[in-house]
Amino acid sequence: MSPLPFILDTDPGIDDAVALAAAIFSPELELRLVTTVAGNVSVEKTTRNALQLLHFWQQNVPLAQGAATPLVRPLRDAAYVHGESGMEGYHFVAHDRLALETPAFQAIYDCLTASEEPVTLVTIGPLTNIALLLTHYPDCISKIKRLVMMGGSAGRGNFTPNAEFNIAIDPEAAARVFRSRLEIVMCGLDVTNRAQLTPAYLAELATLNRTGAMLHALFSHYRSGSMATGLRMHDLCAIAFLVKPELFTLKSCFVAVETQGEYTAGTTVVDLDGRLDQPANAQVALDIDVPAFQAWVAQTLALAP
Repeated sequence: MSPLPFILDTDPGIDDAVALAAAIFSPELELRLVTTVAGNVSVEKTTRNALQLLHFWQQNVPLAQGAATPLVRPLRDAAYVHGESGMEGYHFVAHDRLALETPAFQAIYDCLTASEEPVTLVTIGPLTNIALLLTHYPDCISKIKRLVMMGGSAGRGNFTPNAEFNIAIDPEAAARVFRSRLEIVMCGLDVTNRAQLTPAYLAELATLNRTGAMLHALFSHYRSGSMATGLRMHDLCAIAFLVKPELFTLKSCFVAVETQGEYTAGTTVVDLDGRLDQPANAQVALDIDVPAFQAWVAQTLALAP
């Protein structure tokens, strides 16, 4: 089968770096464009980090910088998880790579319209760029095969008691995306909290290859778990779904995003039991085969340089 063409919207971020590695080196995938958004850190930093990673792997995938702030809210970042730079722990060499001159939503649209087949969108940060794309180019939906996102939760949150970080940072953007009629696969905390790399594997990474050594250095500064107990690979789940959808248990549900409330904004209301009598607008991942996920990660990172 031909590799699956897709666009990755990201906010690196340490677990984003692992997801980008899998996106590049999974032979089943064809990464056509990387776009950045403010989230884990500022968009200037996420863009710098993404360019550093592409240079590290000597990849010529085009990159476009996206939204610097959520649609209507000030940015709240996650530097407390990823470090002030977003990728603390590894010294990347200097390079002269630059982002495209066009903003992310325009670059995504251009990539979609240039493709002879529908393209999959993968988002592992806040959904601001996708909301802007849908606002400026509502006709683009026919060119999108599906949207696979890391975000949301059918249960509790990790940023507020109810809200997952990517959704909570820009709830208005997320609400717009869930209302869009796109085919959506939501890989939220229900699976990403379980998708951990074990301490034994993390120790092996340091000597696996050049990529493993880089990731091991980053993981030493990553605060979503610990090197001693296991690290949660939130963003990597979205890439895993592209390659190994059979690892996930999905349920078709109606999902709404709360945009109001001091304590509830950013909550994904996942109607698991059909109580709201609304048509399903997403496939929600509720379970994951953790050993098979870990085996896939090891196999994929071993393909990196």
